[in-house]
Amino acid sequence: QVQLVESGGGLAQPGGSLRLSCAASGFTFSGYPMNWYRQAPGKQRELVADITSFGKTTYADSVKGRFTISRDNARNTVYLQMNNLKPDDTAVYYCSRRGDYWGQGTQVTVSS
Repeated sequence: QVQLVESGGGLAQPGGSLRLSCAASGFTFSGYPMNWYRQAPGKQRELVADITSFGKTTYADSVKGRFTISRDNARNTVYLQMNNLKPDDTAVYYCSRRGDYWGQGTQVTVSS
């Protein structure tokens, strides 16, 4: 069965960095686009970044220039490198296979 397992969340200071990982299994990872979403308390879940099976990337305006999505098809893993973090980045971050399967989420808290 399809499984997506996120890791790498935690507490960071404003201006700091975190790297999220999502290990995928149960499907042919290289053939699917992958997403990172986030949901802050009291807000709707929003798309943060997308990467196609060919490696083309798109980002939400709020994270452009600060976040980078990448994938390693040999490791069946998608990453989200988050730099220059802001308190507004505080949320639960979810890995998704284009919205049909989801991980359990990993908490990111940005605070001094």
